[in-house]
Amino acid sequence: MSDDTYDRDGEPLLSARDVGKRFSGLQALDGVDLDVHRGEIIGLIGPNGAGKTTLFNCISGAFPPTSGVVTLDGERISGLQAHEVARKGLARTFQITRPLEELTVVENAMVGAHIHTRRRREAREIALDQLAFVGLEDRAEEKASELTVGAQKRLELARAIATDPEMLLLDEIMAGLTPSESEQMLGLFRKLREQGTSLLIIEHDMKAIMNISDYVKVLDQGTGIAFGTPQEVVSDDRVIEAYIGGFDVDA
Repeated sequence: MSDDTYDRDGEPLLSARDVGKRFSGLQALDGVDLDVHRGEIIGLIGPNGAGKTTLFNCISGAFPPTSGVVTLDGERISGLQAHEVARKGLARTFQITRPLEELTVVENAMVGAHIHTRRRREAREIALDQLAFVGLEDRAEEKASELTVGAQKRLELARAIATDPEMLLLDEIMAGLTPSESEQMLGLFRKLREQGTSLLIIEHDMKAIMNISDYVKVLDQGTGIAFGTPQEVVSDDRVIEAYIGGFDVDA
């Protein structure tokens, strides 16, 4: 199974070709290919150390890949700084939430909005709209430090979507959530897709990722070992050996 095996409409919005990343003597990524088309939700899974977050970092501009090319809407973004990538229409969240605790909830969300505007009033309006989207509008004037883990995750999402992204990378944003919070987050993902945002999601909650994704990409030891529909991936012997261990997508 490969990314180009399937009949997917049009050219990919996000494309990574032969992406590699070396840290001193460690080859963290080795020739990874990945496409995300418009309107798709793609799951990115693999064991710890597989290179998932490293791939996110290469795509989002946290650091440049050692080799390969990343494009967004046909334009090369590999090698750009993170803020430049964000202005092109790609945003991300992080494994560990990073609220600016001395600022209010709305001021945190405004950080994302300021990618496209320097006007404080306009940034505040954008931020409030996104806080309403994630269900935090009533807590806009509270300090970010007062939020629960679940609320901080939703604030992280609000800050990312305040940049008005076409492409959104979500790095374990459901980690630490209760079952009801996870369901709420999945509902937000579906609404984002309905609004025209494409999503690439790293997640260890296998049931959630398999139920939300159109396709799933599997990494192991820095290389892509499988790509397909959720049902195809969970029945792939290489995936089972590397990661899943008999996971039932319908469980």
